[in-house]
Amino acid sequence: MIGFDYGTSNCAVGVMEQNSPELLSLGEHGRYISSTLYAPSRDVIVNWLYKNLDAAEQPAFQKQRTRQLQKGQGALRELVLDGYPTELSFGQQALNDYLQEPDEGYYIKSPKSFLGATGLLPQQVELFEDIVAAMMSNVKTLTEATLGRSVTQAVIGRPINFQGLRGEESNRQAINILTNAAKRVGFKEVEFQFEPVAAGFEYEASLTTETRVLVVDIGGGTTDCSMLLMGPQQAALTDRTADLLSHSGERVGGNDFDIAFALKGIMPSFGLDSMLKTGKPIPANSYAQAVSINNIHNQTEFYSAANVRFLEQLIRDAEQPELLTRLLTVQKRRLSYRVVNAAEQSKIALTDHTQLQIDLSDIDKGLTINLDRDGFAKACSRELSAITALMTDAIAQAGCQPDVVFVTGGTAKSPVLNQFLQQQFQHTPIVIGDHFGSVTAGLTRWANKIYGPLKTK
Repeated sequence: MIGFDYGTSNCAVGVMEQNSPELLSLGEHGRYISSTLYAPSRDVIVNWLYKNLDAAEQPAFQKQRTRQLQKGQGALRELVLDGYPTELSFGQQALNDYLQEPDEGYYIKSPKSFLGATGLLPQQVELFEDIVAAMMSNVKTLTEATLGRSVTQAVIGRPINFQGLRGEESNRQAINILTNAAKRVGFKEVEFQFEPVAAGFEYEASLTTETRVLVVDIGGGTTDCSMLLMGPQQAALTDRTADLLSHSGERVGGNDFDIAFALKGIMPSFGLDSMLKTGKPIPANSYAQAVSINNIHNQTEFYSAANVRFLEQLIRDAEQPELLTRLLTVQKRRLSYRVVNAAEQSKIALTDHTQLQIDLSDIDKGLTINLDRDGFAKACSRELSAITALMTDAIAQAGCQPDVVFVTGGTAKSPVLNQFLQQQFQHTPIVIGDHFGSVTAGLTRWANKIYGPLKTK
């Protein structure tokens, strides 16, 4: 059995060893594998998945995906004839493959962000199910190689609310995709646990008295807050319903911080906030579409042929056409992920530095941009306000103040966020957990509780 954090930014797996959760090393990726996938063609994902399924699962899958498998076979033949690789890559290697040829192949980051999206067609749901299954298959293979045994039971983390406008309908859609994918690749028993609750379970192991804990889990795709009654007596229970005093959650997370920083920190060098020859400002819509890597509609619009013509006209009308030309380069070479990744890496670097310079000379020769913490804070003011509202809502629902605030998630490493939280809770202790590992550890504890003690060979 495992605790499986299928995260928006990273995936991690834990097992219980001597009554403590231990995060596994997943081959060359280490304890965390980025939630990314690269395929030389989108059409071959289904074929890779079919090839890597257990033989007993293949007939049913072949029947369900006959047309897609046939289309993929055609794409595979073309790749072989053109001398291109046919395998999928995951994690950092997926990003490397994308950056090597961004206008070729199919790259997706954080597919979890899309699972609750409204208006998905059946074939889109199937594609996301296959993408998730391929990623889960890769993680499961790495896990079993590390453990030297098969794994068939998993507790998987989930946000309180997935991205989507239809509330529980969006949540059901996302959970169905995750469940189908997990069972397809060989997890025979699958349970889900709220990610902030799981993070709280890990913190609970350190408590000696009953404590009201506000867990703030700032994940890659969502921020979730839970007010939990925790302590040694509660930890012994298998039904924690009465201890979960409140929940709140929204699609605002690390990815949104990256996108906001890309828009307001990087895109001015691509013409955002510049002027037309008429004296009017350059329309901002294309810039927002360019960096909205978690929005299918926006990305489709940005990469449309109509938008090429629109950007070419803007260049002719702009006071600084050389800046707009950079945006057209992003469009033609499909560099949205490149720009947002630059913002993400800058966000991480600003944890230890107050300012830095990034190099985007691969987009335009000699292009460098100066970024700093103050700019990051200003760029993300709307996201910070959304997190404030979630914390306030969780406290109001619970009808009580927390004794302690426990914060986890990769974005929690940012000094900007730490300062922001200190301002919100000036008289309440704030505990910063393992930025990436708290959720995985809590999921592992819950897996051990509901599936029984782990039996090793």
